Amino acid sequence: MDFVRGASRSKGGKPIMALPATAKNDTMSKIVFELAPGAGVVTSRADVHYVVTEFGVAKLYGKCIRERALELVNVAHPKFRDELLFKAKQVKLI
Repeated sequence: MDFVRGASRSKGGKPIMALPATAKNDTMSKIVFELAPGAGVVTSRADVHYVVTEFGVAKLYGKCIRERALELVNVAHPKFRDELLFKAKQVKLI
């Protein structure tokens, strides 16, 4: 958290979260619609400007929730994108 917040607040800083798009041999997406109950959150959404997976870069800084959701779907593994979009549409996020 300290490094992410420091990067977001420093001149020219670029707070980046880099992660693989999947886990458990591509059976589970690391980009999810919502966290499990009780899951810990250590970085606020305002502090992360970029999320990078092997499928690209989600540029989140200055974007509304709808735009951020679409950016994250685009860097999720392709086999999980339809499900993520479906859930976002269900709650009228997009």
